[in-house]
Amino acid sequence: MKLVSDQSIITYLQKFNQYPFEVRLHGTSYLIGAGHPVFTVSMKEDINTRDLMTSTSLALGEAYIKGTLDIEGDLFQALDHFMGQMAVFTADQKKLKNLIFTSLSKKNQEKEVASHYDIGNDFYSLWLDDTMSYSCGYFKTDQDTLYDAQCNKVERILKKLYLKEGMTLLDIGCGWGYLLIRAAKEYGVKGVGITLSMEQKKEFEKRIEILGLSGRIKVELMDYRDLPQYGKAFDRVVSVGMVEHVGRENYDLFIKSAESVLVPGGLFLLHFISALKEYPGDPWMKKYIFPGGVVPSLREMINLLSDHQFYTLDVESLRRHYYKTLRHWDQNFNKNRNQIEKKMGTEFVRMWDLYLNACAATFHNGIIDLHQILLSKGIQNDLPLTRWY
Repeated sequence: MKLVSDQSIITYLQKFNQYPFEVRLHGTSYLIGAGHPVFTVSMKEDINTRDLMTSTSLALGEAYIKGTLDIEGDLFQALDHFMGQMAVFTADQKKLKNLIFTSLSKKNQEKEVASHYDIGNDFYSLWLDDTMSYSCGYFKTDQDTLYDAQCNKVERILKKLYLKEGMTLLDIGCGWGYLLIRAAKEYGVKGVGITLSMEQKKEFEKRIEILGLSGRIKVELMDYRDLPQYGKAFDRVVSVGMVEHVGRENYDLFIKSAESVLVPGGLFLLHFISALKEYPGDPWMKKYIFPGGVVPSLREMINLLSDHQFYTLDVESLRRHYYKTLRHWDQNFNKNRNQIEKKMGTEFVRMWDLYLNACAATFHNGIIDLHQILLSKGIQNDLPLTRWY
Protein backbone atom coordinates (compact mmCIF):
# COMPACT_ATOMS: atom_id res chain seq x y z
CA MET A 1 0.00 0.00 0.00
CA LYS A 2 1.46 3.34 -1.06
CA LEU A 3 1.52 6.27 1.34
CA VAL A 4 2.29 9.02 -1.16
CA SER A 5 1.40 9.47 -4.83
CA ASP A 6 1.90 12.10 -7.47
CA GLN A 7 -1.50 11.28 -8.97
CA SER A 8 -3.68 14.38 -8.67
CA ILE A 9 -6.78 12.63 -7.30
CA ILE A 10 -4.78 11.00 -4.51
CA THR A 11 -3.01 14.26 -3.73
CA TYR A 12 -6.39 15.96 -3.48
CA LEU A 13 -7.88 13.27 -1.22
CA GLN A 14 -4.92 13.52 1.13
CA LYS A 15 -6.56 16.68 2.49
CA PHE A 16 -9.15 14.42 4.15
CA ASN A 17 -6.64 12.85 6.52
CA GLN A 18 -8.38 13.26 9.87
CA TYR A 19 -9.38 9.58 9.76
CA PRO A 20 -7.50 6.79 7.98
CA PHE A 21 -9.05 5.28 4.87
CA GLU A 22 -7.83 3.40 1.84
CA VAL A 23 -8.17 4.41 -1.81
CA ARG A 24 -7.93 1.80 -4.55
CA LEU A 25 -7.19 3.16 -8.00
CA HIS A 26 -5.87 1.31 -11.08
CA GLY A 27 -4.94 -1.73 -9.00
CA THR A 28 -2.91 0.25 -6.45
CA SER A 29 -3.91 0.95 -2.85
CA TYR A 30 -3.13 4.26 -1.14
CA LEU A 31 -3.47 5.06 2.55
CA ILE A 32 -4.92 8.44 3.46
CA GLY A 33 -4.25 9.49 7.05
CA ALA A 34 -2.44 7.47 9.71
CA GLY A 35 -3.54 4.15 11.15
CA HIS A 36 -5.70 1.23 10.09
CA PRO A 37 -8.19 2.25 7.38
CA VAL A 38 -11.81 2.15 8.54
CA PHE A 39 -13.25 2.03 5.01
CA THR A 40 -12.09 1.82 1.41
CA VAL A 41 -12.87 4.12 -1.50
CA SER A 42 -12.74 2.00 -4.65
CA MET A 43 -12.31 4.04 -7.84
CA LYS A 44 -12.74 2.52 -11.29
CA GLU A 45 -11.47 5.66 -13.01
CA ASP A 46 -9.84 8.99 -12.20
CA ILE A 47 -11.82 12.07 -11.29
CA ASN A 48 -10.61 15.27 -12.93
CA THR A 49 -9.01 17.51 -10.31
CA ARG A 50 -10.60 20.56 -11.96
CA ASP A 51 -14.01 19.00 -11.25
CA LEU A 52 -13.01 18.43 -7.63
CA MET A 53 -11.89 22.04 -7.31
CA THR A 54 -15.13 23.26 -8.87
CA SER A 55 -17.16 21.21 -6.36
CA THR A 56 -15.91 18.41 -4.15
CA SER A 57 -19.40 17.17 -3.41
CA LEU A 58 -20.51 17.22 -7.06
CA ALA A 59 -17.43 15.42 -8.36
CA LEU A 60 -17.41 12.69 -5.71
CA GLY A 61 -21.22 12.44 -5.53
CA GLU A 62 -21.67 12.04 -9.28
CA ALA A 63 -18.95 9.41 -9.40
CA TYR A 64 -20.75 7.50 -6.65
CA ILE A 65 -24.12 7.73 -8.44
CA LYS A 66 -22.59 6.38 -11.66
CA GLY A 67 -20.81 3.59 -9.79
CA THR A 68 -17.33 4.66 -10.88
CA LEU A 69 -16.63 5.31 -7.19
CA ASP A 70 -17.79 2.91 -4.52
CA ILE A 71 -17.44 2.49 -0.78
CA GLU A 72 -16.29 -0.81 0.67
CA GLY A 73 -17.54 -0.79 4.23
CA ASP A 74 -20.32 1.20 5.84
CA LEU A 75 -21.48 4.10 3.64
CA PHE A 76 -22.62 6.16 6.61
CA GLN A 77 -19.34 5.70 8.45
CA ALA A 78 -17.41 6.83 5.38
CA LEU A 79 -19.62 9.89 4.90
CA ASP A 80 -19.52 10.66 8.62
CA HIS A 81 -15.72 10.93 8.34
CA PHE A 82 -15.85 13.03 5.16
CA MET A 83 -18.63 15.36 6.35
CA GLY A 84 -16.70 16.05 9.52
CA GLN A 85 -14.06 17.67 7.28
CA MET A 86 -16.32 19.84 5.14
CA ALA A 87 -14.10 22.83 5.84
CA VAL A 88 -11.72 21.48 3.20
CA PHE A 89 -14.45 20.89 0.59
CA THR A 90 -14.24 23.28 -2.35
CA ALA A 91 -17.02 24.95 -4.32
CA ASP A 92 -16.52 27.59 -7.01
CA GLN A 93 -19.64 29.73 -6.67
CA LYS A 94 -18.89 31.68 -9.84
CA LYS A 95 -18.79 28.56 -12.00
CA LEU A 96 -21.79 27.08 -10.19
CA LYS A 97 -23.82 30.29 -10.09
CA ASN A 98 -26.76 28.99 -12.15
CA LEU A 99 -26.96 25.85 -10.03
CA ILE A 100 -26.59 27.44 -6.60
CA PHE A 101 -28.67 30.57 -7.19
CA THR A 102 -31.87 29.58 -8.97
CA SER A 103 -34.92 31.69 -9.75
CA LEU A 104 -37.24 32.51 -6.83
CA SER A 105 -40.27 32.96 -9.09
CA LYS A 106 -43.46 31.12 -8.19
CA LYS A 107 -43.32 29.07 -11.37
CA ASN A 108 -39.74 27.91 -10.82
CA GLN A 109 -40.17 27.17 -7.13
CA GLU A 110 -43.30 25.14 -7.85
CA LYS A 111 -41.25 23.16 -10.38
CA GLU A 112 -38.44 22.65 -7.84
CA VAL A 113 -40.82 21.44 -5.13
CA ALA A 114 -42.58 19.08 -7.54
CA SER A 115 -39.25 17.58 -8.64
CA HIS A 116 -38.77 16.23 -5.12
CA TYR A 117 -42.18 15.72 -3.55
CA ASP A 118 -44.05 14.51 -6.62
CA ILE A 119 -41.77 11.53 -7.22
CA GLY A 120 -44.74 9.43 -6.10
CA ASN A 121 -46.66 8.65 -2.92
CA ASP A 122 -45.97 4.95 -3.48
CA PHE A 123 -42.23 5.67 -3.39
CA TYR A 124 -42.35 7.62 -0.14
CA SER A 125 -44.65 5.07 1.48
CA LEU A 126 -41.92 2.43 1.07
CA TRP A 127 -39.57 4.07 3.58
CA LEU A 128 -41.50 6.64 5.59
CA ASP A 129 -43.65 5.43 8.49
CA ASP A 130 -47.44 5.11 8.44
CA THR A 131 -47.92 8.79 9.31
CA MET A 132 -46.09 9.70 6.05
CA SER A 133 -44.13 12.32 7.98
CA TYR A 134 -41.11 13.55 6.02
CA SER A 135 -39.45 15.61 8.75
CA CYS A 136 -37.52 15.15 11.98
CA GLY A 137 -39.05 12.78 14.54
CA TYR A 138 -38.81 13.09 18.33
CA PHE A 139 -37.37 10.10 20.18
CA LYS A 140 -38.48 10.02 23.81
CA THR A 141 -36.65 6.76 24.45
CA ASP A 142 -34.07 4.58 22.71
CA GLN A 143 -36.81 2.02 22.15
CA ASP A 144 -39.03 4.37 20.14
CA THR A 145 -39.76 3.23 16.61
CA LEU A 146 -39.81 5.67 13.70
CA TYR A 147 -43.61 5.71 13.94
CA ASP A 148 -43.41 6.47 17.69
CA ALA A 149 -40.96 9.30 17.03
CA GLN A 150 -43.15 10.91 14.37
CA CYS A 151 -46.22 10.69 16.59
CA ASN A 152 -44.17 12.18 19.43
CA LYS A 153 -43.02 15.03 17.19
CA VAL A 154 -46.52 15.97 16.12
CA GLU A 155 -47.81 15.68 19.69
CA ARG A 156 -45.02 17.97 20.92
CA ILE A 157 -45.75 20.58 18.23
CA LEU A 158 -49.48 20.56 18.97
CA LYS A 159 -48.83 20.95 22.69
CA LYS A 160 -46.45 23.84 22.05
CA LEU A 161 -49.22 25.54 20.05
CA TYR A 162 -51.47 25.39 23.13
CA LEU A 163 -54.51 24.44 21.09
CA LYS A 164 -58.07 24.75 22.36
CA GLU A 165 -61.25 23.33 20.85
CA GLY A 166 -62.70 25.53 18.15
CA MET A 167 -59.41 27.20 17.24
CA THR A 168 -58.22 27.49 13.64
CA LEU A 169 -54.83 26.22 12.50
CA LEU A 170 -52.91 26.85 9.27
CA ASP A 171 -50.14 24.45 8.23
CA ILE A 172 -47.78 26.02 5.68
CA GLY A 173 -46.20 23.14 3.77
CA CYS A 174 -48.56 20.52 5.18
CA GLY A 175 -47.07 17.46 3.48
CA TRP A 176 -49.40 14.48 3.60
CA GLY A 177 -51.44 16.06 6.40
CA TYR A 178 -50.80 14.01 9.53
CA LEU A 179 -50.31 17.04 11.79
CA LEU A 180 -53.63 18.63 10.83
CA ILE A 181 -55.42 15.30 11.12
CA ARG A 182 -54.15 14.86 14.68
CA ALA A 183 -55.03 18.46 15.53
CA ALA A 184 -58.60 18.03 14.27
CA LYS A 185 -59.18 14.64 15.92
CA GLU A 186 -57.54 15.29 19.30
CA TYR A 187 -58.02 19.02 19.83
CA GLY A 188 -61.18 19.75 17.90
CA VAL A 189 -59.64 22.49 15.78
CA LYS A 190 -60.45 23.43 12.21
CA GLY A 191 -57.52 23.58 9.86
CA VAL A 192 -56.17 24.38 6.42
CA GLY A 193 -53.01 22.97 4.90
CA ILE A 194 -51.23 24.44 1.90
CA THR A 195 -48.74 22.68 -0.37
CA LEU A 196 -47.30 22.94 -3.87
CA SER A 197 -47.23 19.17 -4.34
CA MET A 198 -50.08 17.61 -6.31
CA GLU A 199 -49.16 14.16 -4.99
CA GLN A 200 -49.34 15.31 -1.37
CA LYS A 201 -52.63 17.10 -1.94
CA LYS A 202 -54.12 14.01 -3.55
CA GLU A 203 -53.13 11.73 -0.65
CA PHE A 204 -54.17 14.25 2.01
CA GLU A 205 -57.63 14.64 0.46
CA LYS A 206 -58.00 10.87 0.40
CA ARG A 207 -57.15 10.71 4.10
CA ILE A 208 -59.61 13.49 4.95
CA GLU A 209 -62.41 11.60 3.24
CA ILE A 210 -61.56 8.23 4.80
CA LEU A 211 -61.36 9.72 8.29
CA GLY A 212 -64.59 11.68 7.93
CA LEU A 213 -62.89 15.04 8.49
CA SER A 214 -64.42 16.89 5.54
CA GLY A 215 -65.63 20.28 6.69
CA ARG A 216 -63.07 20.36 9.50
CA ILE A 217 -59.82 20.37 7.57
CA LYS A 218 -58.93 20.95 3.95
CA VAL A 219 -55.86 21.23 1.77
CA GLU A 220 -55.14 23.91 -0.81
CA LEU A 221 -52.63 23.90 -3.66
CA MET A 222 -51.22 27.30 -2.79
CA ASP A 223 -47.98 29.28 -2.70
CA TYR A 224 -47.27 30.90 0.68
CA ARG A 225 -47.02 34.25 -1.13
CA ASP A 226 -50.76 34.09 -1.80
CA LEU A 227 -51.69 33.94 1.91
CA PRO A 228 -52.13 37.73 2.34
CA GLN A 229 -54.91 37.56 -0.30
CA TYR A 230 -56.46 34.39 1.17
CA GLY A 231 -58.96 36.38 3.22
CA LYS A 232 -58.79 34.22 6.35
CA ALA A 233 -57.19 34.60 9.77
CA PHE A 234 -55.98 31.78 12.01
CA ASP A 235 -55.43 31.39 15.74
CA ARG A 236 -52.33 29.31 15.15
CA VAL A 237 -49.84 28.86 12.30
CA VAL A 238 -47.31 26.07 11.94
CA SER A 239 -44.69 25.35 9.31
CA VAL A 240 -42.60 22.18 9.41
CA GLY A 241 -39.63 21.82 7.07
CA MET A 242 -40.88 24.24 4.45
CA VAL A 243 -38.98 27.53 4.87
CA GLU A 244 -35.84 25.80 3.54
CA HIS A 245 -37.49 25.90 0.08
CA VAL A 246 -38.28 29.61 -0.16
CA GLY A 247 -34.76 30.99 -0.72
CA ARG A 248 -32.75 33.40 1.43
CA GLU A 249 -34.05 36.51 -0.35
CA ASN A 250 -37.63 35.41 0.42
CA TYR A 251 -37.31 34.57 4.13
CA ASP A 252 -38.68 37.97 5.10
CA LEU A 253 -41.57 37.58 2.65
CA PHE A 254 -42.34 34.15 4.07
CA ILE A 255 -42.51 35.53 7.62
CA LYS A 256 -44.60 38.50 6.46
CA SER A 257 -47.03 36.11 4.75
CA ALA A 258 -47.40 34.02 7.90
CA GLU A 259 -47.90 37.15 9.98
CA SER A 260 -50.65 38.37 7.63
CA VAL A 261 -52.96 35.44 8.45
CA LEU A 262 -52.24 35.13 12.19
CA VAL A 263 -54.52 36.85 14.69
CA PRO A 264 -52.95 39.25 17.25
CA GLY A 265 -51.62 37.22 20.16
CA GLY A 266 -51.66 34.06 18.03
CA LEU A 267 -48.87 31.49 18.13
CA PHE A 268 -46.54 30.56 15.28
CA LEU A 269 -44.33 27.47 15.40
CA LEU A 270 -41.51 27.35 12.86
CA HIS A 271 -39.69 24.01 12.50
CA PHE A 272 -36.72 24.15 10.12
CA ILE A 273 -33.28 22.79 9.29
CA SER A 274 -30.79 25.42 10.41
CA ALA A 275 -27.10 26.26 10.35
CA LEU A 276 -24.67 28.24 12.48
CA LYS A 277 -23.89 30.61 9.63
CA GLU A 278 -25.38 31.67 6.32
CA TYR A 279 -24.36 29.41 3.42
CA PRO A 280 -25.74 29.26 -0.15
CA GLY A 281 -26.07 25.46 -0.04
CA ASP A 282 -24.31 22.36 -1.31
CA PRO A 283 -24.01 22.00 -5.12
CA TRP A 284 -24.67 18.23 -5.19
CA MET A 285 -27.74 18.55 -2.99
CA LYS A 286 -29.09 21.39 -5.11
CA LYS A 287 -28.55 19.54 -8.38
CA TYR A 288 -29.91 16.14 -7.40
CA ILE A 289 -32.14 16.38 -4.33
CA PHE A 290 -33.45 19.84 -3.39
CA PRO A 291 -33.18 22.32 -6.27
CA GLY A 292 -33.24 25.83 -4.85
CA GLY A 293 -33.01 24.64 -1.26
CA VAL A 294 -31.26 26.96 1.21
CA VAL A 295 -30.81 26.33 4.93
CA PRO A 296 -31.32 29.41 7.15
CA SER A 297 -29.10 30.17 10.09
CA LEU A 298 -30.85 30.35 13.44
CA ARG A 299 -29.60 33.87 14.01
CA GLU A 300 -30.92 35.28 10.73
CA MET A 301 -34.33 33.72 11.28
CA ILE A 302 -34.60 35.12 14.83
CA ASN A 303 -33.51 38.52 13.53
CA LEU A 304 -36.10 38.56 10.74
CA LEU A 305 -38.90 37.36 13.00
CA SER A 306 -38.27 40.20 15.43
CA ASP A 307 -38.67 42.68 12.58
CA HIS A 308 -42.30 41.55 12.33
CA GLN A 309 -43.09 41.87 16.05
CA PHE A 310 -42.86 38.15 16.66
CA TYR A 311 -41.86 37.47 20.26
CA THR A 312 -39.67 34.41 20.73
CA LEU A 313 -41.10 32.18 23.46
CA ASP A 314 -38.96 29.10 23.04
CA VAL A 315 -36.18 27.65 20.88
CA GLU A 316 -35.40 23.93 20.83
CA SER A 317 -32.71 22.03 18.95
CA LEU A 318 -33.62 18.58 17.59
CA ARG A 319 -30.37 17.93 15.71
CA ARG A 320 -29.70 14.50 17.23
CA HIS A 321 -33.32 13.51 16.69
CA TYR A 322 -32.95 14.21 12.98
CA TYR A 323 -29.80 12.10 12.85
CA LYS A 324 -31.75 9.17 14.32
CA THR A 325 -34.71 9.83 11.99
CA LEU A 326 -32.48 9.70 8.92
CA ARG A 327 -30.85 6.47 10.06
CA HIS A 328 -34.32 4.91 10.35
CA TRP A 329 -35.30 6.21 6.91
CA ASP A 330 -32.19 4.78 5.28
CA GLN A 331 -32.72 1.43 6.99
CA ASN A 332 -36.27 1.32 5.61
CA PHE A 333 -35.05 2.47 2.21
CA ASN A 334 -32.53 -0.35 1.98
CA LYS A 335 -35.05 -2.94 3.14
CA ASN A 336 -37.03 -2.02 0.04
CA ARG A 337 -34.00 -1.30 -2.15
CA ASN A 338 -34.71 -3.97 -4.75
CA GLN A 339 -38.30 -2.83 -5.20
CA ILE A 340 -37.25 0.81 -5.49
CA GLU A 341 -34.43 -0.03 -7.89
CA LYS A 342 -36.78 -1.98 -10.14
CA LYS A 343 -39.07 1.04 -10.32
CA MET A 344 -36.59 3.93 -10.33
CA GLY A 345 -33.29 2.51 -11.60
CA THR A 346 -29.86 1.82 -10.12
CA GLU A 347 -28.49 5.36 -10.28
CA PHE A 348 -31.58 6.76 -8.52
CA VAL A 349 -31.18 4.24 -5.69
CA ARG A 350 -27.49 5.05 -5.26
CA MET A 351 -28.29 8.77 -5.33
CA TRP A 352 -31.04 8.50 -2.71
CA ASP A 353 -29.02 6.23 -0.45
CA LEU A 354 -26.15 8.72 -0.65
CA TYR A 355 -28.54 11.58 0.17
CA LEU A 356 -30.02 9.93 3.27
CA ASN A 357 -26.63 8.91 4.64
CA ALA A 358 -24.98 12.24 3.84
CA CYS A 359 -27.76 14.11 5.64
CA ALA A 360 -27.42 11.83 8.66
CA ALA A 361 -23.67 12.54 8.67
CA THR A 362 -24.12 16.31 8.45
CA PHE A 363 -26.51 16.31 11.41
CA HIS A 364 -24.22 13.97 13.34
CA ASN A 365 -21.29 16.35 12.77
CA GLY A 366 -23.28 19.47 13.61
CA ILE A 367 -22.86 20.95 10.14
CA ILE A 368 -26.60 21.50 10.14
CA ASP A 369 -29.13 21.55 12.97
CA LEU A 370 -32.89 21.43 13.38
CA HIS A 371 -34.69 24.09 15.36
CA GLN A 372 -38.25 24.65 16.50
CA ILE A 373 -39.04 28.24 17.35
CA LEU A 374 -42.27 29.09 19.18
CA LEU A 375 -43.41 32.67 18.74
CA SER A 376 -46.34 34.92 19.50
CA LYS A 377 -47.60 37.71 17.27
CA GLY A 378 -47.24 40.57 19.68
CA ILE A 379 -47.44 40.14 23.44
CA GLN A 380 -49.16 37.00 24.73
CA ASN A 381 -49.72 36.98 28.51
CA ASP A 382 -52.25 34.16 28.77
CA LEU A 383 -49.88 31.21 28.39
CA PRO A 384 -48.63 29.17 31.37
CA LEU A 385 -45.47 30.55 33.00
CA THR A 386 -43.60 27.27 32.58
CA ARG A 387 -42.96 25.02 29.57
CA TRP A 388 -46.40 23.40 29.60
CA TYR A 389 -45.57 20.90 26.87
